[in-house]
Order: sequence, then C-alpha cells, then structure tokens
Amino acid sequence: MKNLIKKYFYLVYILIGAFILAFGMYNIHSRTIITEGGIWGIELLLFNWFDISPAVTAPILDGTCYLMGVVFLGKEFILKSLMGTLGYSAFYAILEQFPPILPDLDSVPIMAAIVGAVFVGVGAGIVVRQGGACAGDDALAMVISKKLHIKISKAYLYTDMTVLLLSLTYIPFRQIAYSLVTVLLSGWIIEKIQNWKKNKADGAVLSQ
Repeated sequence: MKNLIKKYFYLVYILIGAFILAFGMYNIHSRTIITEGGIWGIELLLFNWFDISPAVTAPILDGTCYLMGVVFLGKEFILKSLMGTLGYSAFYAILEQFPPILPDLDSVPIMAAIVGAVFVGVGAGIVVRQGGACAGDDALAMVISKKLHIKISKAYLYTDMTVLLLSLTYIPFRQIAYSLVTVLLSGWIIEKIQNWKKNKADGAVLSQ
C-alpha cells in the first residue's frame, strides 16, 4: 500500500499545481486586460477573425495538442494531463463560488502581468515537471521542446509570440506589451521549476 501511494504521489503535486494556476487565472487574468498567447490566444483570434466560438475551437485545438502529447511523450502523459486539466477546471469552478481574494489589479496592468505570470509559471511549472499539462498550450510546448531539443521557455515563447503578434490585428499594442511580460516571465518560471531537481543534482555531482 505504501509503495502504491508513493508511486502515484505525483498526482498530489499535479493537483497542487492545478490549484495554483486556477487561483491565479481567477484572481488576476479574469479581471484584467492581460490576454494570453498559445491555444487560448488562437481561440480568440479565430473568434475575432471568423466569428467561430471558442466552444467549438477549444476542444479541437486542445484535443490535437493532447494527441500530439500522447504520440511524442507517451501514454502516461495523458493520465497526468487528464488530472491536471480536470483539476484546474474543478478548482476554478469552486473559486468562482467565492469573491476574489486578491486586490483588483486592472488599474495597474504591469503589476497584474507580473503577479499573474508568477501564478501561471508556478502552477503550470509544477504540473509540467510531473510530465503533465493543464491545457493544450503546455502539451504543445512540451512536444516542441522535446522534438526541437530546445528549452521549454523558448517553446512557450515561439508559440506565444506568434499568437500575440497576430493578435495586434484586434488588440492594442499596449495591451499586447503587458501580455508579453506575462508570457516571458511565466515561461522562464516554468523552465526553472521543471529543471530545478536536475540542476540541483548536476551541482551535487560537480561538487564531488
């Protein structure tokens, strides 16, 4: 029994990461002008360009990214991602039943961009470190990182920058600039959390 608990203890970390992500999205992103890159940004693009609802595009885009994750990252990826995605949705639904805890940072967008990035980076970083994803964005970045042999922060940056630049067709530049701060910082944090244990181990070897 103890071995079984130890084997699946990573699910606890995934749920912790999903909660942190949901907390940040509910308390920061949902109340400010900060937009997103990645899959969510593509959904908004398709809505503004072609009037296609995210209700239609979200399952298609996320499903495609998760399928790529299974193909390139293995079957265990889908179990971990299922826990991350369902955990995020459940926690967000619970948080919606209560008033936001953090102050409204809509009037201080640069602070919203930084604080929001910390929650997204830490939450998604914990899930990604366990080999799972909370959204299609994470799955896509993990696949790109593995196949192109680049840091995951660069994978996030490539996809987010592409979407944010295209978003200039309907979003003011100033708002995009704040969003860029968020994606740069959150991607950096995700990478640091993902590699923390590896870097620590490498340092121990070098010190011997």
